[in-house]
Amino acid sequence: MKKLFFIPVSLLLFFNIGCNTLKNIGLVPSELEMAMGLKDALSQGLFKGFDAFANPDGNPLVRFIFPGEAAKIEKTLRDLGFDKTINQVTGKFTSAMSSAVAVSKPVFLEAVKSMTIKDAAKILVTDNTHAATDYFKQEMKPGLMAGFRPIIDSTIKTEGADKEWSGITNIYNSIPFINKPLENSLTDFISARVIDLMFVMVANEEEQIRSKYELRKTDMMKKVFTWAEGELKKRIQKN
Repeated sequence: MKKLFFIPVSLLLFFNIGCNTLKNIGLVPSELEMAMGLKDALSQGLFKGFDAFANPDGNPLVRFIFPGEAAKIEKTLRDLGFDKTINQVTGKFTSAMSSAVAVSKPVFLEAVKSMTIKDAAKILVTDNTHAATDYFKQEMKPGLMAGFRPIIDSTIKTEGADKEWSGITNIYNSIPFINKPLENSLTDFISARVIDLMFVMVANEEEQIRSKYELRKTDMMKKVFTWAEGELKKRIQKN
């Protein structure tokens, strides 16, 4: 009789375990674990970006483009016979962007390391597949820009791209009926472009991590994103 009584009571206790108890036995990640899992995902995305910039010839996305009406500006200059000059300056700026990203790795990684995510659960359990990236971008872009500008500026000058760009702007701005002349300095433009491209790659990686278990490379990512995936399914089923 004792044995028969023990089984249903045990089952009853098991199925009535509260959320706090689940956290204690590790089924539900703590807020700290959620934040750590998110940081792992962001870092994984950043390293994908570093790899892309390390080989810009293999990825058109990370090559330099002209500011503003890029295609129109480039076509105008090429139509005037400045193909060689265009190729030279775009090549140097692409190289400068690649070099700057390599130098600035600690800036990006420190931004992830130092960020605090108060609403980690909300960022995890959502149908926005790049919610963590959006949060990271909103919170960290101003600081990243401040740290990135001197790196970009120095790299552009080292590559000699500033002098090449000066020649391009003089040519383009001398063309009659140009409504929007090119700016002489591209430090802010390139800084913002590189940072935005890094966020694009982080967002792509976050989306993959959320949907594919095999891309969750750390134990913490596996724990928090698997939990989040289950919670989101429950939420969808309720609605």
